[in-house]
Amino acid sequence: MAKREPPAEPDRVIHDPQTGEVRLDYNPPQANGATEPKANGADNPKSNGKGKTPPPPKIISGADLARLKFDPIDYIIPGYIAPGMTLLAGKPKIGKSWLVLDWALAVAWGGVAMGTVEVEQGGVLYLGLEDNQRRLQARLKQLAGDRSIPDCIHFATEWPRVDNHGADIIRAELKRIKKPRLVVVDVIGKLRPRVHAKDIYAADYAAIEPLKRLVDERTDLAIVACHHVSKRIDAADPFDLVSGSTGLTGAADTVAILSRDSNGMRLYGRGRDIEEFDTAVNFDATRGSFSALGNAADVFRSDQRNAILKILAETPYALSPKEIAAVGGLRDDNVRKLLGKMVAAGEVEKTTRGQYRLCDRSSDRTSHNGRWNGYQ
Repeated sequence: MAKREPPAEPDRVIHDPQTGEVRLDYNPPQANGATEPKANGADNPKSNGKGKTPPPPKIISGADLARLKFDPIDYIIPGYIAPGMTLLAGKPKIGKSWLVLDWALAVAWGGVAMGTVEVEQGGVLYLGLEDNQRRLQARLKQLAGDRSIPDCIHFATEWPRVDNHGADIIRAELKRIKKPRLVVVDVIGKLRPRVHAKDIYAADYAAIEPLKRLVDERTDLAIVACHHVSKRIDAADPFDLVSGSTGLTGAADTVAILSRDSNGMRLYGRGRDIEEFDTAVNFDATRGSFSALGNAADVFRSDQRNAILKILAETPYALSPKEIAAVGGLRDDNVRKLLGKMVAAGEVEKTTRGQYRLCDRSSDRTSHNGRWNGYQ
C-alpha cells in the first residue's frame, strides 16, 4: 500500500460563521486575478513536495541577538499562564474544566482569577469539547453570579481535529475576536488525530505542534489544553504523571498539574517562561470557583511543624529535639518524629551533633524538597 501523504497546509481558511461552512483555499488569486499553478514537487527541485518552496531559515549572529530589545513578557494569568502552549493535566472530574473556565471568565472580564490574581482583559475562545451548551450555560451562570457574561468570550462544543485543519480554523476565528488573549481546549484528546501511530512520542508531539505553531505567531496569546494523568504511583516528577509519552510535555511551553491528596488540592507547574509554582487551591462547589490559598508547603504544613520552624527561625544556633520541645511546649517524641520528616522534606537540616537548624536555600534553586510526594 502506498504511503499516505499528510494534507498540505492551506493558503487561507475561509470560515462562514453564519452557516458554519469551512473552505480551504490552496491556490489564492494573484494581483492580476489569475491563479498561480502549483509546482509539482517531483519536477521542481526547490519544492518541498507540497507545491511550495520553503523559505530559508532565519539566522542571526550572537552579537546581533545580544543587541535585540524585547518587551516584557505579557502574562495572561500572572504567575501561572504565560503566552504560549500550556498543558493542564489532572484526574477526571477533579475540576480542570471549572479551573479553565475560571481563567477564561477572568480574562474576558479583565478581573481576578482564582480569587487573587489580577489579569488583563482580552478576548477568549473556549472549546468545551466534552460539554454541551446547556452544561456550559449552567456553569457560566454559577461562576458569574450576578455579573453579566461578557460578549468577548466565545464558545464551541465541537471542532475539527488538528489533522483536519483544526489549528487553521482556530487561527481564522482569532482574527474575528477583538484582542484575543486566551484559547481553551477542553480536552486535547478531542483535537488529536484519530490515527494511532507506532511512534507514540511522535504522535503525541504532533498533536500539540500545530497549536504550538499557531500560538508562537503572537506574543500576547496563550492556549491552555486540558489533559488526563496516568494511574502510576511511582512518579519521581509530577510531569511523569501526564498520560501519554513525554512528547506532550516536551512540546508544551508550560505544564501544570491539578491534584488532590490528604492535605487538599494543589496546582503545580513549571515552564519555559514561568517560575515553578506549587499553590494550594480550594474549590467552592457552590460558586464553582477556585481560590489560590498560597504556597502549598506553607498551607499544608501542620501547626506543630510551623511551631518548630518558628522556633528555629528565631534561634541563631542549632537546637536539639529536647530543647525545641521545651521552648515550644511540645511532646519530645512528637518533635523527634516531625524533625525526621522535615529533614526529608528539606525544611530543616541535622548537624553532626544531633541538633537541627533551618536549611539554607539561598544557593539552592533546583531542590524540590520532597514536594513530589504530594502527587502520588
